[in-house]
Amino acid sequence: MQSASPHAFPQAQIDGVYRAIRERRDVRHFKPGPLEAGQLERFIAAAHNGPSVGLMQPWRFIRIASPALRAQIHQLVDDERKLTAEALGQRAEEFMRLKVEGILACAEVLVVGLIDRRERFVFGRRTMPEMDLASASCAIQNFWLAARAEGIGAGWVSLFDPQRLREVCGMPEGSQPIAVLCVGRVEEFYRAPMLELERWDQRMPVQQILYEDNWGAQQQIV
Repeated sequence: MQSASPHAFPQAQIDGVYRAIRERRDVRHFKPGPLEAGQLERFIAAAHNGPSVGLMQPWRFIRIASPALRAQIHQLVDDERKLTAEALGQRAEEFMRLKVEGILACAEVLVVGLIDRRERFVFGRRTMPEMDLASASCAIQNFWLAARAEGIGAGWVSLFDPQRLREVCGMPEGSQPIAVLCVGRVEEFYRAPMLELERWDQRMPVQQILYEDNWGAQQQIV
């Protein structure tokens, strides 16, 4: 049903926004081939249009063009994958069967980091300094949705030692890498999140995460 708001997009565009949100996937499987000219720039522009607390714009993107550097980042991720498996205990073997990244197969690899000297930005962060990470996460979500709308897969990899990744990427002291983004063409998008398909976990019903007035008092959605 078309929104009654005079500021609403046309219904087809509204449907497209919700479809991109619904069908966005954390992609690990890519097929060979580069992105089309201009696509990566559009995705980064979408990210840069993301909301940021105090308009601090804490995100920085490093495009990894060197094959040697890409291989180095892949090794960092693989090292952490093994350490994570050890920390998981009983689920270690199950975890090791999962495909957790596509760094060597995707068209583009980006390292996303938070800026250094973030303590200068106190607007909206005086009591919650982690809002810089929240802002950068919104930027990455914008990137993800723009990529999905153009039929391009993206995956957020967080299995790495931040200090080692910062060093190999020449990031300044005080900055913080938060994501390795794998971006590229896909044969198909997963019909559901990959970790659901692999039975690692499943998405909770909305009713379990929506409360009214106090924590735990569930709101009935009508």
